[in-house]
Amino acid sequence: MRWVLLSIIVLATVLSDLLQSYEMKRSGEQSVNARGLGRMMRLIVSRKFLLLSIACMAVSFFAFMALLQVAPLSFAVPASAATFVLETALAKFVLKERVGKRRTAGALLVLGGVLLLAH
Repeated sequence: MRWVLLSIIVLATVLSDLLQSYEMKRSGEQSVNARGLGRMMRLIVSRKFLLLSIACMAVSFFAFMALLQVAPLSFAVPASAATFVLETALAKFVLKERVGKRRTAGALLVLGGVLLLAH
């Protein structure tokens, strides 16, 4: 059961982060003052991918809470770091971001840690 929950967490988090990044790049830079926060709220409710992103984050959150009921925190947090690996790859191939050698090496180190937890 813990691997099913972990898979849900990873997939929901990755999808949420990709959707957020995609929509925020489309919307351009936003200011953080009081007016900017109001515009940001209007932006969130008007963009379907941002709303879907929030729903995915909620799924991830509740799956993480369920995972903590069946697995120790010392497993749950490091294992959920698999999101970093998938997000790095998808940022490069889906969002067309530049991912240098250092980021790739870092993602591979994280992958090694997740694989160590799997055994």
